[in-house]
Amino acid sequence: MATYNRIGATYARTRRPDPRIAARIHRALGDATTVVNVGAGTGSYEPSGTVWAVEPSTVMIAQRPAGSAPALQASAEAIPLADGSADAVMALLTVHHWDDLEAGIAELRRVARHRIVILTFDPTVSRRFWLLDEYLPEAATIDDTHAVAIDRLVTLLGGARIETVPVPHDCTDGFLAAFWRRPEAYLDPQVRSGISLFAQISDDVIQPGLARLDDDLASGRWQDRHAGLLQLETLDAGYRLVITDV
Repeated sequence: MATYNRIGATYARTRRPDPRIAARIHRALGDATTVVNVGAGTGSYEPSGTVWAVEPSTVMIAQRPAGSAPALQASAEAIPLADGSADAVMALLTVHHWDDLEAGIAELRRVARHRIVILTFDPTVSRRFWLLDEYLPEAATIDDTHAVAIDRLVTLLGGARIETVPVPHDCTDGFLAAFWRRPEAYLDPQVRSGISLFAQISDDVIQPGLARLDDDLASGRWQDRHAGLLQLETLDAGYRLVITDV
């Protein structure tokens, strides 16, 4: 909660849902007519059938738009809802922030009648993202302490299928890898303010790498090194949907 109370003030501006990612999430929810959104934040990607949003941060809850699902200030580890409260439960880019992953997954399984949909990242893939690999390796090492291995999630869920979520080059949702083809964005403090990695790591760790990125962009070294990326429409940066039926 502390992280999102810090970064939450600009979250509604910097983390606008991307319609292509939304389509994948909604397709993964299948025919669920009622949904609980856990770690709901400002309500990104909530389908019309969302009946409750569960979110610990009051800063995030305050930015939920009028008419969105009612929000409960609570953690994933202790969801104040009855067993089988909704057809499906979704948890998007949140599991790596939970204090007790096992308890949180047990709660998702308790509340969902039929399906659980988790959007997360595979740390073995995301660790190779150029920003982390080339410019912020120290930050990546620190971030590894929070990352959740996909196979651990699958085990806790009792089995699941995995879908890759490619990141469009013009992604509107400003998560960490959203600007993979727009590297100058990472030099913008407002962009960084909506990315949890930057909120959790001190400027002393981040600024030297960002200074090198700035120099490489100015000199053209980044463009030369990543000419192939500039030809791509989407990138697999490690984001995954983990889907299971209960």
